Amino acid sequence: MKTSHMKNIQRRKSERGVTLIEMLVVITIIGLISGLVAVNVIRQGENAKRQIAKTQIGSFMNALGIYKLDTGAYPSTTQGLQALREKPGEMPNWAGPYLPKDVPLDPWGRPYEYKYPGDHGEDPDLISLGPDGQAGGDGPNADIVSWSNK
Repeated sequence: MKTSHMKNIQRRKSERGVTLIEMLVVITIIGLISGLVAVNVIRQGENAKRQIAKTQIGSFMNALGIYKLDTGAYPSTTQGLQALREKPGEMPNWAGPYLPKDVPLDPWGRPYEYKYPGDHGEDPDLISLGPDGQAGGDGPNADIVSWSNK
């Protein structure tokens, strides 16, 4: 009988659940790990948006180059990037559309800024104002522009 009683005591000890303190420690550790992961995911998301903007600007510049080969000039600032999709007025050698879809907004939901003649060489200036929507900026808020690879 003593052995059966001892087995019951040992079984009760091993069947005890986790304490409240143990649960709080586990929850705290999970929260810390989740916070670190979330910060890295958000940072990567912004880097991805910057890369998308650079890629889109590169695509626009390629399409603008073909437009210029066909027509002899880049679209004016007034005509803008829309000239890559729709024939602007009387343009005899226009062979577009030069983009497969409508001109997209930048990754932050704003139109790209187009200027021709540009201020940075013979090509047009194309700008995404980045996440802050303000001209200029440093670091993650810096503009994404056609005349620089940064």
